[in-house]
This record gives sequence, C-alpha cells and structure tokens, in this order.
Amino acid sequence: MKYLLVILAAFLCALLLDAFWWEPSGLMVREYALAQDAPALKGLSIAVIADLHAGAPYIDEAKIDEVVAQTNAARPDLILLAGDYVSDRADGSLRLPLSAIAEHLKGLEAPLGVYAVLGNHDSRAGSRAVAAALAQAGILVLDNSHVVIGRPAGSLVLAGFGEELDTARALGGLEQQQALCLVHRPDTLPQLPPSCALTIAGHTHGGQVALPLLQGWALDYASRNGVRYPAGVRREDGRTLFVSPGIGTSWVPVRLGVPPEISLLRIR
Repeated sequence: MKYLLVILAAFLCALLLDAFWWEPSGLMVREYALAQDAPALKGLSIAVIADLHAGAPYIDEAKIDEVVAQTNAARPDLILLAGDYVSDRADGSLRLPLSAIAEHLKGLEAPLGVYAVLGNHDSRAGSRAVAAALAQAGILVLDNSHVVIGRPAGSLVLAGFGEELDTARALGGLEQQQALCLVHRPDTLPQLPPSCALTIAGHTHGGQVALPLLQGWALDYASRNGVRYPAGVRREDGRTLFVSPGIGTSWVPVRLGVPPEISLLRIR
C-alpha cells in the first residue's frame, strides 16, 4: 500500500508539473491538411496565431519573439491572427503594454500579408487602441471588412468579423463569392453567410485541459455552444470551421493535453 501511495504521489506531481509548467510554457507548429472546394483557397498555407494573451504566465516578450520566429520559419503564404492579444487584470490594466506587444509582433512576414481580428479581451482593453497598435506593426485589423488578395489560383476574399457581427458590411457586396473568413469566437459560425467556405477562429483555448469534466466546464464557460466547437476542424452545413487552441491562457495558467500551438493549415 505504501508503494502504491508513493507511485500515486509521483504521478500527481508529474501531472501537475506538466499541466502548470511543461505544457503551458511550450510552443509548437502543428500542421493540418484541409480539403476545400473553393478554387481560390487551393494550395494555400495559412499560419493561425490565436489567443496570445501577452503578459499572461509564460507569455513574455521573449515568447512573442519565439512565436514570430516559428511562424516565419514555417513559411506560410498568409498569417491570420484570431484575437485576444492582451492579458488584462481584474482592474482592467494590461500585464504587458500594447506598444511592447506590437513591437514584438512586427516581425511577422508572409507573401500574402498579415491580418487580424480583435477578441473579447482586446475589446475590454479598447478596440481602437489595440487596432492602432497592430497597425503600427504592419498588421491590418479587419473589423467587419474585407480585402481581396490576388493569387494565381484566383482572387481570394478575406473577410474579418468584429465582436458585433455585420456580415453585410464585412463582405460589402461580395456575399455570393466564396470567402476565407476570420472571427474570434467560433460561436458565430451559424450567423455567417454561406459564402464563408472556410472560417478560422480561436477563443476556446480548446478548453485548456483535456479532461472530460474540466474541459466541458471550460468550454461551456467560453462558448454558448459548449463543446460544439472545441478546437480543430469541424464540417457543418457544407462549410468548414477551424478553431485554433491558441497559445496563451486566461484565468488559470494551465494546459493539459491541449498544448500551445501555432496552427498551420495546408489547403488542398
């Protein structure tokens, strides 16, 4: 019995070290292969950076530099940032200044550009201030707006949606054209137009802990749809949704079975 207790204590210590240090302090590039019918998306590689929460535990300026270096080393055609760049305290102050976050994100580079939407933490910090800081870093924030990106495979419509959706303004008359859509919350998928052939989101952190009860509780807290859109690829009503589990943490600095990642989508 004594040896069993020693083994159990060692296991629990290892689990806690993994959950509160090893996993949340790590970073990897994880690749996903996606089949898409939209011609303008074919052959595209997209790096997705979600929920950086700069200033949260393990997400200091050096970590942002690591995110930038690993993203650029993956050589994506396009880089998309899915919101929540800041980590805010209960009193509303930021753990890392906007200017520092933007300065360290400035090195992101991709042939087709670097684009972003804002998340709920960014809105609390001040949407205009966050968007202005990202603009200084050469990152265009799409707030219910779109850009048309020229590619040999055809023009790619990239639409970004704000926390308050305005689909008509976001697509501006291009509702009938297949688009790549960027949002923060995956909950918004049912409200997006059918022209969103591929939608990319963040926000959920994958529940942060891949244990059924804890993950379900965390997803219920993060999303009104609960476990419907946790992380990864989901096909629904002829459309594709990808939810990145993101990089940082909020509330509790823990990750278990949901390691921080830069998501690299390869579309075929």
